[in-house]
Amino acid sequence: MIHTHNIQLKLGGNPILNQVSIQVPKSRFTALIGPNGAGKSTLLHIIARLRKQDAGDIELDGNKIQAYSHNELARHLSVLRQETRIASRLQVRDLVAFGRYPHNKGRRTPKDETIVDQALADFDLEAFAERFLDTLSGGQRQRALLAMNFAQNTDTVLLDEPLNNLDLSYARVLMQLIRTQVEQKARTFVLVLHDLNYAARYADYIIAMKQGEVFAHGETAQIFETGLLSELYDTPIKVAQVDGMPLAISY
Repeated sequence: MIHTHNIQLKLGGNPILNQVSIQVPKSRFTALIGPNGAGKSTLLHIIARLRKQDAGDIELDGNKIQAYSHNELARHLSVLRQETRIASRLQVRDLVAFGRYPHNKGRRTPKDETIVDQALADFDLEAFAERFLDTLSGGQRQRALLAMNFAQNTDTVLLDEPLNNLDLSYARVLMQLIRTQVEQKARTFVLVLHDLNYAARYADYIIAMKQGEVFAHGETAQIFETGLLSELYDTPIKVAQVDGMPLAISY
């Protein structure tokens, strides 16, 4: 479980996060939703120790996050940011294999190769394995980065807007892969999502943020309510039921 206690952050004197305390349920799929500037990505980066908060604490599975060494944390928690700089003349297989570095320090084993092969297959990258990253489309590069993250094989996975550049088909593949990992391997996923209907369809739990604070949290069905979402986004949103599942309509 991830537990944050009163996280605070200011940038240039402006409050970005204000007393943010959340509990992310273990072995479930949690979606972070909310308008632009709500602090979702910043909170994710603080949890991953990519950014230092001004005040507050974070616990991962009952341990203070700062108690983990960098390598130990990388074996327990992985993160994929919106913007990741990678060497353009790197081949796809080598990028995906880099996800195994916290486990093997660059000395690949047959087990590592099996995990890399599976990640390439999961994201339909086998035909691109020997291609250089600068020869791929934006969507193909995003799939390669996701495959690297999955190959890291951590119990807890943080993904910041992972649907960027993915078409409808591969966005669905990613969501289904996550559901499979949660249900069959009890992994914990936390995703920043702007597409409310992917959150409605696939997430178990929702944390809604607005203006640097937690606006609401709870089971998906609790959060997907017309009045709550309309107030969260300051725009009319109707929640309808389609085939027994909530559908957010904002037009």
